[in-house]
Amino acid sequence: MKRLRQAFMIPLLALALFSCQEEEDMTFDPAVISAFEMGEGSSHSTEPVAYRGTDLHLEATIIANANVASITLSIHAHDVEVGEGETEWDFEKVYTDSKYLVKNPAFHEHIDIPATAPAGEYHVVLEVLDIAGNITEVEGHLEIRELIHISGFEMDAEVVRGEDFHVEFLIGAANGIHTITVDIHAHGLTAGAGEVVWEMEQVFEEGYHELSEVEFHEHIDVPANATAGEYHVMFIVEDEEGNEEEYGTYIEVVND
Repeated sequence: MKRLRQAFMIPLLALALFSCQEEEDMTFDPAVISAFEMGEGSSHSTEPVAYRGTDLHLEATIIANANVASITLSIHAHDVEVGEGETEWDFEKVYTDSKYLVKNPAFHEHIDIPATAPAGEYHVVLEVLDIAGNITEVEGHLEIRELIHISGFEMDAEVVRGEDFHVEFLIGAANGIHTITVDIHAHGLTAGAGEVVWEMEQVFEEGYHELSEVEFHEHIDVPANATAGEYHVMFIVEDEEGNEEEYGTYIEVVND
């Protein structure tokens, strides 16, 4: 009976070894990577934008004819200027988790972006290596922004005193908007008879508070007795964590 069992096991072992060798020796088509997406981690956004000091979400569907051997993710900057208090950031990691070493894994990871990473455009490459030695790559571009991002700014260049001027811009705030403050003041202007050198500080919350993406769109009244001349206009966006971002410009107040 013992000899019979041994005789039975030897062909099975040989068959298993042959099957493994056969799989390694077979020619397989390279894997296909589809539905590659990335974005802000907390919302699983598919827009390729993330904020420094938060995390980046990445996903991809991988269809492989042979088992995956490894998945490599690399992120590096494209001509990004490193400012004061910032540190150049590159990322590379090879994933060999058991959940990925199969034929059709779903790649899903979250990557922490350092708070000191420079804002700008980054190149992202996802590489899949299978056990047959085939390599497949997919790439994309990611914009890393400040925690508070102001874009698309538009404002009237001049305004007649006694009227209003228009301003609008887009705000992205990873932690949500707390307040938007508009501060207007002048330097070196002298008020004439019956005039005042205009100063204004107004806090806007309604319609903006706690939102992470919004368009600031307001019309600001100018006093009829404001002294004509150039005024400095500051927009200060504060998020729910106390971070601030400022945008400064100028407007000319003219006589009617």
